Amino acid sequence: MRFPGGGIVLLRLVVGAWFLKSVWTKLTLVYFWGTVPYLAVSARFLGFHPKRVAEFAGGNPIGWYKEFLEGIVLPHSKLFASLQAYGEACVGLGLVLGLLTGLSAFAGLFLGLSYGLAASWMSFGQQGFHLLLVTSMVIFIWTRAGRVLGVDYLLLRAAPRSRLLRVLT
Repeated sequence: MRFPGGGIVLLRLVVGAWFLKSVWTKLTLVYFWGTVPYLAVSARFLGFHPKRVAEFAGGNPIGWYKEFLEGIVLPHSKLFASLQAYGEACVGLGLVLGLLTGLSAFAGLFLGLSYGLAASWMSFGQQGFHLLLVTSMVIFIWTRAGRVLGVDYLLLRAAPRSRLLRVLT
């Protein structure tokens, strides 16, 4: 194999692109004072989120997770919808750019585990997808995936003694 890191880079780019695709309809461009653009969670997603969470909670056999969805997530649906949308955007950008990849992959691991617990009672395809997502995040953390063809490599070259960068990349 000529470039073993290339496989990790390809996987990192594909998973990162998937996360970015997933926020395409969750975020929208809004203007502060009519001039300064920023990304906000779309009203459509804020309305859809509680319905989807209720669906996931309805048949969930994992007692403590069902209680979490019904008792904490549903009553604070707007907060969790915002955290999900912004979290997916950060994970996607981090993985595609190879920027703070360790932190991005850790956030992706948390999201993947959450999605997997919510959908664990659904089809085998749902379970398999979340298993692959979680496994990919573990691989990115383990292999320091952003240090190959990523911004992390450039950051570490600029500040090779930074302990914080070594942890986050």
